[in-house]
Amino acid sequence: MDFDYSQGVTGYVLVLTRLITGYWFLNAGVSKLMGPEAFDASGWMIHGTEGAPIHGFLVWAANTPWLLEFTNVMIPAGEFLIGLGLLVGALVRLAAFFGGVLMVFFYLGNADWGHGYVNGDLFGLMLFVIVGTLAAGRILGLDAIIETLAFVRQRPVLKYLLG
Repeated sequence: MDFDYSQGVTGYVLVLTRLITGYWFLNAGVSKLMGPEAFDASGWMIHGTEGAPIHGFLVWAANTPWLLEFTNVMIPAGEFLIGLGLLVGALVRLAAFFGGVLMVFFYLGNADWGHGYVNGDLFGLMLFVIVGTLAAGRILGLDAIIETLAFVRQRPVLKYLLG
């Protein structure tokens, strides 16, 4: 079966999904990086995740100085880089993978399942799955150009990061 989603309306919807998801994460990262105070995830990790299935792990991480510092740097930087990658369509599969990892932590950490298991964090995870699996960076994105470079053609495994 051959399904060329890059042609027609489906391709534009996929690009729009990539751009909206990219803007969402870029904006989240910039607001944390440029905020009036340094980003600190410890309050959420300790107090905001009570009752969550990974609460114990997050409390341990918040009470481990090097891991908390790593988290406080990587969440805003990661959100910024993931968003930027999606917006310009570069390294989209890599960005979608790490965006998905963050969304799994947010989904399990928030665990606001009083109204069911479907919430905004789960939808965010699905956005990253869709953008990554359908190689949204190949449609009106830099990945289409990067894949033509000799460096990438000589190393086909790099195509798994692009798309």
